[in-house]
Amino acid sequence: MRDVMWIYIVFTFLAETAWSLEKVKRNTSFNLGSDGNLTCSSKPWNETLFVIWTLDLKYRKCRISFNNDGRSENSCNDGKSLRNTSSAQSYLHIPNFSADDIGLYKCESVYTGGNENYEILVAITVPPQVSIRLEGKDNKMVAVCKAERGNPAANISWSHTGNFLPVDTQHDSNGFFTVESHLELPEGMDIQNLTCIIRHPLFEEDKILKPNSQKANFPWLGILIVVVVTLFLVGFIFFAQKKLLPLRPCRQSHRSPSKNPRLEDVEEVEPYASYIQRVNSIYN
Repeated sequence: MRDVMWIYIVFTFLAETAWSLEKVKRNTSFNLGSDGNLTCSSKPWNETLFVIWTLDLKYRKCRISFNNDGRSENSCNDGKSLRNTSSAQSYLHIPNFSADDIGLYKCESVYTGGNENYEILVAITVPPQVSIRLEGKDNKMVAVCKAERGNPAANISWSHTGNFLPVDTQHDSNGFFTVESHLELPEGMDIQNLTCIIRHPLFEEDKILKPNSQKANFPWLGILIVVVVTLFLVGFIFFAQKKLLPLRPCRQSHRSPSKNPRLEDVEEVEPYASYIQRVNSIYN
């Protein structure tokens, strides 16, 4: 009987040890600008020996810890802190969640009789900015529906079927998605009934957009700007040439008289030299 009891104790200890080495992995996300809370253990604080949070964020790493003898550490220095619920359960508080808070949050909680290890991959949820426009492409009218800088990526659909171009999805360095959908419109189509539908988890209702036919983005504005700039440059060059050509004869006329005083000086010196010669001949 005693041997059976020892076997049971050893088996229970090994089972607890094996369980404590396992890491619980999960994913979660918080809305941009909201406050986020992460829990590491369901044990009350009076049964907890210490809690250590290790944060591997996008641009840096930091650590927050606390133990039951009152010692604490917080190298994040950005408002994150350990708090307790009304039932004395510890949790990590993240104020004003932003893209800088995205990353892997590792937690180890040691309590009387065991410990728990968590790895939580934290992402951000952002509603996209939506827009619709018309533009000309290869002598065709194209409707463009856009959901910009959202996370996760938005879903775009159209009320009409047609020649759909491949959906363009871009993922920037901050983790945001920009989705563009292009629909070629057949010639003579009435766009008054054309709508673009955008769906996103943060939208309480689907966003329904209608294009404005008066705002078709044809390249006439760009062509007009190029023409105006070209005419300005041509006029400036022509004006500069008209101003510079009359100045050249003036410069030559100003230079030629400058030589005359030297000739006059020579003429003034020559009579004086002949006078000296005559005086010398008299004395001789």
